[in-house]
Amino acid sequence: MSYIQDSLGANERVVKEASFHWSYTLGAVLLALTVIGLVVAIPMLIRKATTEIGITTHRFIMKTGLFSLHTQEMAIHNIEGVKVDQGLFGRILGFGRLRIEGTGVDAIELPTIADPVAFRAAIETAKGE
Repeated sequence: MSYIQDSLGANERVVKEASFHWSYTLGAVLLALTVIGLVVAIPMLIRKATTEIGITTHRFIMKTGLFSLHTQEMAIHNIEGVKVDQGLFGRILGFGRLRIEGTGVDAIELPTIADPVAFRAAIETAKGE
């Protein structure tokens, strides 16, 4: 079971989980075709496999780590703003980055994810519940 599912509280449910865009995997695989690129590609694929990003009815959660566990969490009511960063290719292919800004908390920068606009909409939906 995932960290997000394991950490749910009473009456808390997952609204949406984010995933890495397919271009992230393609980039890692293309890098792996070279000996030097393999050194970069392996950590990229490990990062993809061990990162969980989700919105619940109560909070935003980002978990990373293979052998150790690192989480960044923010209560939904503390989220003040969400900035979407999508370049031209991101708009065309459907990927981008998010920056979640909260009250009295440093901003949380997300890695490149698939469909960042839908994830931002899920945050607004969770805030409305």
